[in-house]
Amino acid sequence: MARVKGNYTTTRRRKKSLKLAKGYFGAKHKLYKTAHEQVMHSYKYAYRDRRQLKREMRKLWIARINAAARMNEISYSQLMHGLKLANVEINRKMLSEIAISDPAGFTAIVNTAKEALAK
Repeated sequence: MARVKGNYTTTRRRKKSLKLAKGYFGAKHKLYKTAHEQVMHSYKYAYRDRRQLKREMRKLWIARINAAARMNEISYSQLMHGLKLANVEINRKMLSEIAISDPAGFTAIVNTAKEALAK
């Protein structure tokens, strides 16, 4: 059987990995084996971090809401419970944005929650 070198296909596959590894430090963007390993790790990190970003953003929104709520003399958990009792359906992302950009509006929302808690 004749020896097969597979030049065209092999070169294309390797070039694809090296192109993806552009900008990596040291041998990770020059040598195929190390570049390919790093690209595979990068794919794993990207997949994992797309999910972690969602968690981190939710934590950030909750921290912002809590800080604004405490300025209005109520805790985060009491605020959320009061909003649920008052049938106010507003997600944490929007609540966080309101707390930052419109403090007067946020105070009105807090007052609605406080009234619902008082009943």
